Amino acid sequence: MNNIPSNPILDKLPPHLRQYIIPQHYSDYTSINQAVWRYVMRKNVTFLSKVAHHSYVDGLKMTGVSIDEIPDMYGMNRILKEIGWAAAAVDGFIPPAAFMEFQAYNVLVIAVDIRTLDHIEYTPAPDIIHEAAGHAPIIANPEYSEYLRRLGEIGSKAISSKHDWDVYDAVRKLSQLKEQEEPDERAIAAAQRKVDELQSKDVPASEMSIIRNLQWWTVEYGLIGSLDDYKIYGAGLLSSIGESIWCLKDNVEKIPYSIDAAEVEFDITRPQPKLFVTPNFAYLSKVLEEFAERMALRKGGVVGVEMLIDSQSIGTIELSTGLQITGVFDKVKSYNGKVSYISTTGLTSLAYRNKELIGHSTLEYQEGFITPLGKLKGINLAIEDMSPLDLETYGIYEGKELSLKYEGGIEVLGRVVTGTRNLQGKIMLISLTNCTVRDAQEVLFESKDNMFHLAVGKKVVSAFAGLSDVYAFDLRDHELSPSFKNKNKSQVIIDKENTYQDVRDIRFKAEFNMGIIKKLEAYVHGYPKEWLLLLEILELTGKFNGDKLEMEILDLLGEIKRNKNELVDLIDSGIQMYHS
Repeated sequence: MNNIPSNPILDKLPPHLRQYIIPQHYSDYTSINQAVWRYVMRKNVTFLSKVAHHSYVDGLKMTGVSIDEIPDMYGMNRILKEIGWAAAAVDGFIPPAAFMEFQAYNVLVIAVDIRTLDHIEYTPAPDIIHEAAGHAPIIANPEYSEYLRRLGEIGSKAISSKHDWDVYDAVRKLSQLKEQEEPDERAIAAAQRKVDELQSKDVPASEMSIIRNLQWWTVEYGLIGSLDDYKIYGAGLLSSIGESIWCLKDNVEKIPYSIDAAEVEFDITRPQPKLFVTPNFAYLSKVLEEFAERMALRKGGVVGVEMLIDSQSIGTIELSTGLQITGVFDKVKSYNGKVSYISTTGLTSLAYRNKELIGHSTLEYQEGFITPLGKLKGINLAIEDMSPLDLETYGIYEGKELSLKYEGGIEVLGRVVTGTRNLQGKIMLISLTNCTVRDAQEVLFESKDNMFHLAVGKKVVSAFAGLSDVYAFDLRDHELSPSFKNKNKSQVIIDKENTYQDVRDIRFKAEFNMGIIKKLEAYVHGYPKEWLLLLEILELTGKFNGDKLEMEILDLLGEIKRNKNELVDLIDSGIQMYHS
């Protein structure tokens, strides 16, 4: 499976999202991986059919998620396209903004790795159990599906901080180390210290960190219903055989879901001590819109530009004329609480209605963009509100030498070449030659030959992370993380995998004969402490009349439970599934 499966939804993704998509390489999944998947799914479906929202069990069938084997992306995409979604394989953690943006395109990102046997109950790293068996089934519910899409649309515009990026890099490294087949405990400890150090820093919460709280307490760890009668719908709970049981206990506090959840932080590495209960899926969208009203996306202003500057990442502001400026913002000045000047550094692009303006690409603005904003000094009428006659009166027309003095103290001198108008006929860009831009302290721009493009806007109405036109920048700089799976395996691991595979083949292919009983007995004697393998063989004893072997396996499992308390629930659940 070297090709990347597609469907019409995936075909619409912009290049900066496509860079995260990787082939699934289905043949890389080992027989132990398949056994882990099968155990988790059998246990989950049995238990969750009673405690999960009804959309879960119905959605398993609708989204092509099998109980017996890890799903392949081809099969999922064939089925998901029927409900307007697609699945894309990615390599573990991807940046939060990218994750959100995939959702905005109705694409479910699926980490192709699968948790190790040691982390079968829960893993902090994204894996195919969490993504395919947790997220996919619930999106078959139309109301929830729309919430997820809208959350992605709004969340992808949330502004991150430099601290967010540092935490993301550290958590990604830690998760990779934890999921190695033979983990390096010293490296894990060092990576954990780095994560703890960053997470303990007292830094102001960014928009992205706040909206991720909402995502966590709904999409990942949400409950639905009332405080006295609720069901599970969060993917983190649906995919964790440990936490799906833990979350129902009385010592896990249940709280009515509201906008207050945005202020409640979470620890991805530990079970959650409290959970939020929404009355229905429609209420999730109501709270999301309430949060969106607080964002720079809808408020803009000086604060919004300052947040973009702090992010040190590409962002966009939209002016009252609809002109959009995209780049890395580095300066902002204000007058009477409104933006009077902005500048970007490096590649910049101008757009209108999310489409780059011809002649105003990054080729034009390779070293940044500057412009004064706001009203002119002594003139109540903003430039954008001027009629053609007003513009002529104030000397703003082709071939005219003009002098514009802004309330914020910036002066623009130059010869008008042309103007660009929006769909409402308002001028949003004035192009000048032989131009000087200055304030009381310095000359900000001066050139007789190079064109100066003056942005028109009395205020900044929106500020958000990312691009206006998704094709305006080449953001393909993501380096795929190294895969620790299936690398430099010891012979012990190889032999164990071969044994799991043989047992799997016997389950699905073999017919009864005494040779099979002998082979299974040999495997039991060879791996008396391999609890999942023993459960796999236990399931076969009834099929192959292995009463004596059944008793021997049950004795061995009892001994394992006495020596490893953390395996008691796992083994008991496996035995219960065998008897059911």
